[in-house]
Parts: sequence; C-alpha cells; structure tokens
Amino acid sequence: MGPLRVHPRGALMRSVLVQDGRVGVVEVADPEPGPGEVVVDVLACGVCGSDLHCARHGAAVNAATRHALGVELLDIARPVSLGHEFVGAISEYGANTQQTLPAGTRVVSMAALMRATRACVGFSGPEVPGGCSDRMLLSEPLLMPVPDHVDTAVAALTAPLVAASRTVDGAGLGPDDVVAVIGCGPVGLAVLAVLRSRGRRRIVAVDLSPARRELAGRMGADVVVDPARTLGPLPLRPPVAFACGGAPGSQRAVADGSDTPRTVLAGPCLDTDSLGAEEIDVRFAPMCSPDRFFDVFDELCAGRLDVAPMISDHVSLDEVPGALTRLATDPCDAKVLVDPSRAAPAGVAEPVDVARATV
Repeated sequence: MGPLRVHPRGALMRSVLVQDGRVGVVEVADPEPGPGEVVVDVLACGVCGSDLHCARHGAAVNAATRHALGVELLDIARPVSLGHEFVGAISEYGANTQQTLPAGTRVVSMAALMRATRACVGFSGPEVPGGCSDRMLLSEPLLMPVPDHVDTAVAALTAPLVAASRTVDGAGLGPDDVVAVIGCGPVGLAVLAVLRSRGRRRIVAVDLSPARRELAGRMGADVVVDPARTLGPLPLRPPVAFACGGAPGSQRAVADGSDTPRTVLAGPCLDTDSLGAEEIDVRFAPMCSPDRFFDVFDELCAGRLDVAPMISDHVSLDEVPGALTRLATDPCDAKVLVDPSRAAPAGVAEPVDVARATV
C-alpha cells in the first residue's frame, strides 16, 4: 500500500497561474494521481526565464515550438500553471505504481507526465499543476531520489543544468577554443558551471551588471568583461560565443561581436532579433532526453557541478509575481527559488502585469 493521502479529497491548494500577462496565486483542486503517477509536496521550484516568456510572449512561444516541434506548447486561451524546475517529497501513489520509494522521499523529475497525450509540467493548465504550487503530479518511472547529502535548493537546479549541458555539448568545442559566455543571468551561469565541469579553461564572461560579473568570476570565468567599458578587442582568437541573454538585440550583438564567430543560442529571444546574412555558424541546442537528465543529476549529486552560488533568493508563492518582474528588470538577481511552505511577508502586492515589465 502506498502512503496515506494527507489532504482530504476535494481539498484545495494554491498554484501560481498566468493568463493574459497577469500572474497570481489561485486556489485550485488538489491533484489526484492517475495510473503510474504520484503526488508530491513541492519543496522548491526555480523561477525561470521561460516562465516570464509564458507571461509576456505566449503567442511567440507557441510559434517557436510549432516551428521546432510541430506542436504548440501553451493553450493561451486558458490559465497556465507555472514551474518546471522542482524538488518534491512523495505524499501519495496512484494506481499501477511500484511504490519502491517511501513517503517523504525527496525526488526530482523531468517536467513531463507519461500519459497517452504527454503533458508538460509547468506549461499546462491547472489540472497539471506546475512546481509553483503546493503539490503536483509526477510520473513514477521518471522519479530520481535526491541523496541525503544533496541540499534541496541545489537539487532544484537540475533542470537548468540539463539545459546548459545540452547547450555546451551541442557547441562542438575543440580543445583550443576560447569560450565567451554572453549574458551572466541564470542561463549563462549554468553554462559556466557546465563548462567548468567539462574541464574547460579560457572562459570569458560578458555582462553589463557588476553583480552578475562578480558572480561569474566566483563561478569560474577566467576573464570578466563589462561590454560598456571595453576599449578594444580582447587579445584572444575569435571565441565560440554562448548567447545566454533573452533581451531584444542580444543575438544581434553576439553576431556583431566577432569576425567569424560560432554562436550557440542557449536560450530563446522571442522579440524580433534578426541575425542578418553574415558568415556565421549558428547552432541551436538539441532537445533534452531522459538519459541526459539522469546523467546531469548524477553529476550534480557527485559534486562535479558547483552551482550553489547561483541561488540569489528564496520566496513564497505569493512573491512569485514580483520575482518574475525582478527577473525582467533587476540586474542583480540570478536564480530565485520558490518555497511553497514559506510564509509571505506582509504587504505583498496583488498580481502584476508582467507582460508590461521592461527588460
């Protein structure tokens, strides 16, 4: 028998939903596991740039996924339940489960449910709650238990590290390549961590924010550059550039930054940002596989990925709308983690229109 259900049937829980650019915490039905599924109590969930894209650029996200995958990721006519970078503790098993992990086990998982029609966790409606919720559903075969020695906050960084891993491996780096990480927000810092774990040296980090440049240096960049103050070209061969910023013009800036760059786009830039017709080698990272997710998680648990410095803040569910606004506007934040058990401070603002936040 699986663990007893802690919450009565028909109970409500809180979940962060977004629709038409507005983000807020809403009471929704407590999730009930289907065959092969488990309910977990969310312990931590990372706030990601993709969450901001869902709020600000839903139609553009759908256009991009339709072009790349042949499907639209979001149903923009309905609310979307946010959160795809998470750690949870098992609280209930559904039917047809093996139940090899006891109740209370901390787990991570790919952000998908293995149903006849696969559901993307963090990009679906309230019936598939994302990690910015009190509880969520996961598929048992995709669960990975978190070892006791691994901090919950660090384990919550698995998903962005998986994205960074596929980006780095897709670059085709040679042993003598100089690497430039353009943009040292959460994506760029994760790319830095993976580059270091691969033994890479000669890493240049570029960011306008002094706080993020300082953090990039702590995470292993060999040269840290303020693009607003550099007086001439760096005395280096043309670098392999990882474009890690999502601001309008970021891809254009990377393309203009070197004579013959090889550019790897580590994250989407959904505003108009034409690269033109220059002689450049632009690469896009492949999609994530379960094997890559498990391998990166193993690296994290083995201590080969130093990512704790990325964590800049912990917030409650009620503070997620403000955290998304900060992601678009604050040059100091890196990775913000949501703790659903955390009490909201007094005076938290009402849901905000993040679609109108200025980058």
